[in-house]
Amino acid sequence: MSGGRYNYGTAMLSAFEYLLASYPEVFVIGQGLWSPWYVGNSMTDLDKKFGAHRVIDTPVSESACTGAAVGAALAGMKPIVVHPRMDFMLYAMDAVVNQAAKWSHMVGGQAAPGLTIRSIINRGGEQGAQHSQSLHAWFAHVPGLRVVMPATVADARDLMIAAVLSPDPVLYIDDRWLYDLEDELPPIEERPLHLEGPRCLRHGDDVTLVASGYSTRLALVAAEQLALDGISAEVIDLRVINPYRPELVVESVARTGRLLAVDGGWGPCGMAGEVIASVAESGANLLWKSPPRRVTLPFSPAPTSRELEKIYYPNADMVAASARALMKKP
Repeated sequence: MSGGRYNYGTAMLSAFEYLLASYPEVFVIGQGLWSPWYVGNSMTDLDKKFGAHRVIDTPVSESACTGAAVGAALAGMKPIVVHPRMDFMLYAMDAVVNQAAKWSHMVGGQAAPGLTIRSIINRGGEQGAQHSQSLHAWFAHVPGLRVVMPATVADARDLMIAAVLSPDPVLYIDDRWLYDLEDELPPIEERPLHLEGPRCLRHGDDVTLVASGYSTRLALVAAEQLALDGISAEVIDLRVINPYRPELVVESVARTGRLLAVDGGWGPCGMAGEVIASVAESGANLLWKSPPRRVTLPFSPAPTSRELEKIYYPNADMVAASARALMKKP
């Protein structure tokens, strides 16, 4: 498939088109698949191109469609389950955590449900506490389940393809706040998911910013602000949070001596804390120039008020301010 200019949503669409055209065992199942209100422009006209038997819009039953996909994967199919809101994916937790993630372990690797679960993060817009959660850290805690969080247009396409072609169950988490990103993409090249990991998106010498998903975008914008102050920030996008590989982060912090972990979830038991712990436990000969910090959500359910949302969700200014604080001697 040829390259060209895409936004985050059409990059996902190109991945779906490539997979459905190239692999007859691939099908998509979930609710709202034909609705731009549910899935943006990421699945436009797929049902018309490939048929309703391969793009299956279901009744509202997260547990039923996920359980059916696990069974189909065990039978050799490559299903992609779509949950338009991560909050309501919780109805499918048994199928995800007790079934998909456990099968290979329980049968000694003789069978594995190679399905992909796409879960979309929604935030802001006065949606309130039950429609705004980013629960990625929950799933990063589960062995047997790969978890990816594409933060770039390229990864929106390429990590989707790698996830679906993986023999393991994969949770693919995209974020509506990234859908306006645009970039030029090269032709598709299949890459094994198990070889993917963190990637440095911006080099720097003074402070290391580590993030995933939408938080990576905040880190990149903050790095531009910091550059105006003469602060050179390195930005590392985790990309794959389960299994999390800390080596690149450790190497960066060993050079900069400063670490700021930015995460769109809550702080306690979250990815930001895991990043900091992984560096502390690495055994590397680190010369900390300042104690590590993290930027996360306040430990509270999301508000509905638009004014409260402005102070609830981290932004690039908050990230830059925390990085500047790291530059001061403790």
